[in-house]
Amino acid sequence: MSETNKPDAEILNVLILGSGPAGLSAAIYAARAELEPLVLTGLELGGQVSLTNVIENYPGFPDGVGGSELGELMQKQAEHFGAKVEFDLAVKIDLSERPFRVQTENKEIQAKALIIATGASPIYLNIDGEKELTGKGVSYCATCDGWFFKNKSVTVVGGGDSALEEALFLTRFASNVTIVHRRDIFRASAILQKRVKENSKIKFVLNSIVTRVIGTEKVEAVLIKDVITEDETTLTTDGLFVFIGHVPNTLMLKGQLDMTELGYIKIDYLMQASIPGVFVAGEAADPDFKQVVTSAGMGAAAAIQATRFLENEKE
Repeated sequence: MSETNKPDAEILNVLILGSGPAGLSAAIYAARAELEPLVLTGLELGGQVSLTNVIENYPGFPDGVGGSELGELMQKQAEHFGAKVEFDLAVKIDLSERPFRVQTENKEIQAKALIIATGASPIYLNIDGEKELTGKGVSYCATCDGWFFKNKSVTVVGGGDSALEEALFLTRFASNVTIVHRRDIFRASAILQKRVKENSKIKFVLNSIVTRVIGTEKVEAVLIKDVITEDETTLTTDGLFVFIGHVPNTLMLKGQLDMTELGYIKIDYLMQASIPGVFVAGEAADPDFKQVVTSAGMGAAAAIQATRFLENEKE
């Protein structure tokens, strides 16, 4: 008998993968249900939200709250009720039988119920200045950061529905919006294309890519290259919004859970995945909203349902 399968080996009630709003909200609810959940933070406490300088649309913070600060507050609240948060990363997940087994960088963990809150990562341009100026003018969420660009010029990269929707949203605040797209036609729906073309605040730079973000303390300009002529021009701008897609962080679960073609885990309205005892919250299962408040709500729902699942097993 292996060490991890000894009869006296510790088996957790609930293991939560991910420490963003979904994971920490789940931890708060699971801890209050006295399930003593363990949260594995992943690479960074707070998830994507930690990259946002100020969040102004999360209820309860009329003056806004820093992304990293919100993560720290949620962690303290979860720990206050008995949750444990460990800075560790899952490297292998086995859902073939219960208790589920998760191999981290440091150990193997077994759990009766699993809440997956691993989130999704934006697809980056991977150009000079992008990483350095993220949160200082480079953004991947117009709903989160658009307000900070009132009466300013912004640039949007992308040509799908998300890019055009976000560009239209940004016109509520920005004085002008420039959409840069590598092709001469958009992939977005016809109605969105019609709306952006009719909006006087929006202009287009087609057959072009952004090759560099320029600035020191904040974004000051971007370098744009024409993919046909290879000519380069500098566009003065206050912000760069990148919308070329998201990738859900679900690769380790491929082939174990039902997923969409894009890799988002399929769940029902109770946050349940295709294997009993597995629940999913946040952007690992949400290709549409991608908001702190919706992810937190999904985390709460997942923990409530995990509690019910474990209680029903006792009956």
